[in-house]
Amino acid sequence: MSLYLSKGTIELQSAPSIKSFAAAVGKKEGEGPLKNSFDYIADDITLGGKSFEKSEGLLQQNALRLALKKGELSESDISFSFAGDLLNQCTGSSYGLREFSFPYIGIYGACSNMAETLALAALFIDNGIGTNAVAITSSHFCAAERQYRFPLNYGGVRTATSQWTVTGAGCAIVAAHDKPPYVKSLTFGSITDMGVKDANNMGAAMAGAAYETISAHLANTGQSIDSFDYIITGDLGEVGSKLLYDLFNRDNIPIKEKHKDCGTMIYDLNQQNVNSGGSGCGCSASVLCGYILQELAQGKMKNVLFTATGALLSPTMTHQGETIPCIAHAVQLTDN
Repeated sequence: MSLYLSKGTIELQSAPSIKSFAAAVGKKEGEGPLKNSFDYIADDITLGGKSFEKSEGLLQQNALRLALKKGELSESDISFSFAGDLLNQCTGSSYGLREFSFPYIGIYGACSNMAETLALAALFIDNGIGTNAVAITSSHFCAAERQYRFPLNYGGVRTATSQWTVTGAGCAIVAAHDKPPYVKSLTFGSITDMGVKDANNMGAAMAGAAYETISAHLANTGQSIDSFDYIITGDLGEVGSKLLYDLFNRDNIPIKEKHKDCGTMIYDLNQQNVNSGGSGCGCSASVLCGYILQELAQGKMKNVLFTATGALLSPTMTHQGETIPCIAHAVQLTDN
């Protein structure tokens, strides 16, 4: 049974296994530094879909089917699925997974979705609720731009602080304790607001949430940054990562030495014209399910704190001059 430690932090006493995982990405992502880590790379931005939103659903389908195949599982083996994306009514997830018959639980944590779905799936398994639980998340560059910023044909100039929404999906299937990677503990974050109003500066908006959740997890579990190989954030990009370092420097904690960010890992920032880096819940999802979990499974990483960050951005509220509230959730992953 799970053990509640302190505010937001839960220890999973059975340490459920991530039985299988897979990542499906777009063409641009498949040209980046992690290209050899992904299970599926699309030839173009559409994946054969008739709209960008339908294309995102196809990303989730590909990631799920590949994870099932790699785990030698069938649809009937899945007890629950936890899924989310960035679109209104979780369109990518609900339309992408509607042909599957297993129970579906849709969630929304913006770009923190991968940590949230994984944490919930692991909680179910740790407490004996079901045998295999799917955690799956996606985003699509064109669909996100259309919803949150400008239509692509508007031709707007991207600011230096902006990030490129990743076209990608990640799927992890959690089962009872068997083989690594294991889910050891997790911290659900609280909403944090840095007062940022610029929808093109998500890194600055989310840095505070990452700081609060990572700090809470360390304090509640009695660990330090030296306990981990890496503390990996979702998609702060270059701008948000620097702000995160500043926040921890106030506590005399040199987190920069242990930190990696999915938004700066998935693209070549010097060659791929993505400004501050990658974003979108498909960013941390594809890096986790394509690279990080593989490193843990092979023993190349031993102990990782995966902290996905999300800007709970509403275009309606932005147009009303509101600030951007943010969230971060952390999942501790180990190889033993």
